[in-house]
Amino acid sequence: MDVLHITGGKALEGSVKAGGAKNAVTKLLVASLLSDRRCTFYNVPDIAEVEVTVALCEEIGSQVHWDRAEGVIEIVTKEVQSSYVPQRFSGSNRIPILMIGALLGRTDEDIIVPTAGGCKIGKRPVDFHISALEKLGAQIEYRVMKKEGAYLARAHTGLKGSTIHLPFPSVGATENAILAAVRAKGTTLIKNAAVEPEILDLILFLQKLGVAISLDIDRTIRIQETRKFYDVEHVVITDRIEAASLGLAGISTKGRVFVEGAQQQHMISFLNKLREVNAGFEVKRDGIEFFYNGPLKGGIHLETDVHPGFLTDWQQPFVVLLTQATGASVVHETIYENRFGYTQTLKEMGADIELFTECLGSKECRFAGQNFHHSIVVKGPTPLQSKDVTIPDLRAGFAYVLAALLAPDTSCLHGVHYLDRGYENVVKKLSALGADISRSQAGERASIPGR
Repeated sequence: MDVLHITGGKALEGSVKAGGAKNAVTKLLVASLLSDRRCTFYNVPDIAEVEVTVALCEEIGSQVHWDRAEGVIEIVTKEVQSSYVPQRFSGSNRIPILMIGALLGRTDEDIIVPTAGGCKIGKRPVDFHISALEKLGAQIEYRVMKKEGAYLARAHTGLKGSTIHLPFPSVGATENAILAAVRAKGTTLIKNAAVEPEILDLILFLQKLGVAISLDIDRTIRIQETRKFYDVEHVVITDRIEAASLGLAGISTKGRVFVEGAQQQHMISFLNKLREVNAGFEVKRDGIEFFYNGPLKGGIHLETDVHPGFLTDWQQPFVVLLTQATGASVVHETIYENRFGYTQTLKEMGADIELFTECLGSKECRFAGQNFHHSIVVKGPTPLQSKDVTIPDLRAGFAYVLAALLAPDTSCLHGVHYLDRGYENVVKKLSALGADISRSQAGERASIPGR
């Protein structure tokens, strides 16, 4: 297993390009399965999550050419050769469950996909997915196969358009319902849908593909049955999570980092919180420059929410920033019930963080009264100390990277494969900004940057 070695205490300076959005390109690849036309995607990041998704599509019958150096993927699925996703993909990521929506209208065969995986940040149940697909006429059941779980789905008589009302604007359930609705007879309405930038990117791609699809201001997505499709060229949106992470690295180390490709319209709530803590940013023509603007001010209240609220994947590195801000700040997590597990390691590194089961927010969230530690109080500024740590999940991983960049000595980060899921060339990008960071296999001596 690989290990990151980070010696902190350096202000990061320079320019870096954020890659294509992990949470967009993986869904776009699945959406390409809806038709037999060629789809070409640009700005594709070279990350493990894309590798897994490409392998899933090839298992179904897709022909894929991936130019990793240029960040381009061409994919075409002339025919569905198999509707069975093997159990070896069980727990690999959250993509297999979306195969159901994409394949229901493409094949009359039974569809079998393994249970969903991903980072251990909460239950992330798929009941919203299943009820939405069943509303369109799909039959779905859970089975135990080879001692592991799998979902079997079928729609032998085809899908029929319907009105779907999601109890919560789940991104995954919205995507699955959209994919299934494309080939469903008639018109489908998805109410209380997620409207994240990655959802909008999927909508734009589907429109190019030939789908009549629209989004109303009340979170209603309308999809009409589509049978004629077209070749597509599509540029994947920039990863707003990576852009924010790199920007926070510049601010927290008291440096200045220009993130090429960062898009203001996708980061409004994040940028507002930067203003609140007296962090600097300037929107440029082709990106955003983030910089230290004097002492950071705490005393803020931050509450994660569905878009256009503060993204749950931004809060981990932002909490690290708050450890360097003067005063006590409150963070209320409303999306996942188990997202603060990473704070114990930050506390061991010197952070002053206290966890609460109460909703420390403007309103009660769906975790109220359930004894989940989903609120924290962060007090600062506190110096952080180097430590050998094990990364538990993707976003916690970058929070540890950020903490290590602030600590004066060398930290060793194990479990780098979690970072590889969503951050492209993290060592190369941070090294280019002046970070003292290297990567080695466990048991090997780390190479010295620049030698």
